[in-house]
Amino acid sequence: MTEPVFAHSLDALPDQARLLSLSGRAFMEAMRDGALPHPPISETLNYRLDTVEDGRVVFRGAPEFAHMNPMGTVHGGWYGTLLDSCMACAVMTKVPKGSVYTTLEYKINIIRPLSVGTEILAEGITSHSGRSTGVADGTIRGVEDGTLYATGSTTCMIMKIRDGA
Repeated sequence: MTEPVFAHSLDALPDQARLLSLSGRAFMEAMRDGALPHPPISETLNYRLDTVEDGRVVFRGAPEFAHMNPMGTVHGGWYGTLLDSCMACAVMTKVPKGSVYTTLEYKINIIRPLSVGTEILAEGITSHSGRSTGVADGTIRGVEDGTLYATGSTTCMIMKIRDGA
């Protein structure tokens, strides 16, 4: 696997024309392969794109000290961001060329606390993808032993973009 390339300025992120020129799956594969930069948040939260398949995306990462809350546990926002990312990107793999998506809502359930440095896989799997909505489920599991740390579900809105719109 190649090392991820991160965007460090707005100019490094793909513009709308580039985004619309690719299917969602091709966009995700280009990011995985280093042809497009990974989003800045993945560097901040220490995760990277690991797997892209039709309707399935996996991120790999580990929480760091900077992701802890005042109680000394990993902040729920870290779990939420990883699940939102993997589930929404799983939907993205089903988005046709000329369309975009955004998360409408997501829900997470934190099953057990993660320790700082525990390597995880955040897997999103699409269960529905239509003209205007996509639905996916996600899990966060430990790489070493498969322990389930969190689950989630999302609904995304899929939008066809017209030229000049």
